[in-house]
Amino acid sequence: MTATEEDGSRFARGRAHLRDFAARWTGTRTFVASSAILLLFLAVTGALHPIAAILSFFFLAGISGARFMAVGETAPIRIGRSRNDESAAALSGGAAVALLDRLPDPVLVVNGSGRVVYVNGAGEMLVGKGAFGRHVVTVLRSAPLVEAINAVIGDDETRTIEYTVPVPVQRNYSAFVSSVQGVGPASKYILVLLRDVTESRRIEAMRADFVAFASHELKTPLASLSGFIDTLRGHAKDDPEARDKFLAIMADQATRMRRLIEDLLSLSRIELREHVRPSDAVDLVGVANDIADGLEPLADQYDVTIAVAAPASLPEVLGDRDELAQVVQNLADNALRYGRAGKRIDISLSPDEKGGKPVVRLTVRDHGPGIPKEHIPRLTERFYRVDAAASRARGGTGLGLAIVKHIVNRHEGTLSIESELGNGAAFSVLLPVAPQ
Repeated sequence: MTATEEDGSRFARGRAHLRDFAARWTGTRTFVASSAILLLFLAVTGALHPIAAILSFFFLAGISGARFMAVGETAPIRIGRSRNDESAAALSGGAAVALLDRLPDPVLVVNGSGRVVYVNGAGEMLVGKGAFGRHVVTVLRSAPLVEAINAVIGDDETRTIEYTVPVPVQRNYSAFVSSVQGVGPASKYILVLLRDVTESRRIEAMRADFVAFASHELKTPLASLSGFIDTLRGHAKDDPEARDKFLAIMADQATRMRRLIEDLLSLSRIELREHVRPSDAVDLVGVANDIADGLEPLADQYDVTIAVAAPASLPEVLGDRDELAQVVQNLADNALRYGRAGKRIDISLSPDEKGGKPVVRLTVRDHGPGIPKEHIPRLTERFYRVDAAASRARGGTGLGLAIVKHIVNRHEGTLSIESELGNGAAFSVLLPVAPQ
């Protein structure tokens, strides 16, 4: 080693010693004490006059006191700190936890033994407020997610998975699971970041379903329209009687396609929001009366009477008024189409209980031919019809009860169907009562 290199090495070591010495200064109190010791030593050795030492001490103490009152006790002095050190200092004192609590996505932190050590605000809505200290198996009810966490604990490899929570309403989540090393060899933590991707998955499914169902259901009326157009252009163009007959059929087919598209779009919109709970208080009696009044012209055409019965003090339900109106509309419309032979439709509302909680029961009953029992479990499937030809002839799209089912699911209610051949059918919906 040359003399220049040796001098450089000594200079670097000197700077390191100076940095270490400065790093030990923890704030105002240490600075004042150190100044007092240094000035006393100078005064005793004669290097500084005692009066000058005393004045210097009070001067330094005054400056330190003013600084203390302005900014408070300071953190240790660090020379040449990195950006990460500065960030860590800025986020100390609970600031980082406060930021995590503000995140809209659930965040969980699990220690090396699999126990939850932190849950942010969004995570508490998902796993509950009593998750701290519990094992992750008892908190997260998803086997794929628990397996991913255990795998990361074992090999420290970051993983991203998707999993589904089927109840009470199916939801899809994307999970990012990563290992984070804390201070000390045994301080390993697992970060679990969850993101709700339900809406995006529903959009994908909606697109696929719309193409499949629409192409299937629209094929027949489109073929009919095309055939009648060709006929009217050909030998029937000079036949007024045939022209009027074909135009009437074409109008019916066009109306059927319009209703089908409207129901498909309505069903798609409801499915997109099925996981979002409504929060309004709705007067279900008013909704039922409005629907009955709107159906009165059609009921008169079919010679059917629609009666609404409800107690005077029925509580309001928690829901979306437009969607609940669609429930009553679809159930009453089905009763008119398929149960009008009974000449009467009863819409009744009454207080009830479900699981010890107050609910309102809405029942739409017809007195028509009834529904065979083997068909009842499948009535809420899309495009399922007991008699497809009769349904199409009466303008049905096969989507009405599917729309009802999804609206009821969004409202955390239940739908039940009772029917007996020859004695009509009753469709009952239970809806939670709105908080008083």
